[in-house]
Amino acid sequence: MPKSATAVWNGSGKEGTGYLTTQSTVLNKTQYSFKSRFADGPGTNPEELIAAAHAGCFTMKLTFVLGAAGFTPDEIETNCDITLADGAITKSHLTVKAKVPGITKEKFDECAADAKANCPVSKVLNTDISMEASLA
Repeated sequence: MPKSATAVWNGSGKEGTGYLTTQSTVLNKTQYSFKSRFADGPGTNPEELIAAAHAGCFTMKLTFVLGAAGFTPDEIETNCDITLADGAITKSHLTVKAKVPGITKEKFDECAADAKANCPVSKVLNTDISMEASLA
């Protein structure tokens, strides 16, 4: 099932402003700008959204991997730190805390490694990018 989002930007890269709207409207004309991306300004930024997507995707994938292994987590909390350096995302670091009744540390580590390798966002962070571009 396709999902979509729209970005609108007005002005130059440094002085301009933009907004993001998602198909679900969870983000609805949510502000982003140079300051929200590279300094301390109001709004969101692409790296923050990638961090949220990676943390959410990984966590959900881990619940499925644990379930297939016969475990149901009470809670999984995942933090994702995205590093932007020299104009590229150079690292995504996941920090996971989980409560999973009856699981051993070894089995949990195995399940977490599987989820890290196989969640869709982990896979897309190193993939071909296609594009359709037009001028209005």
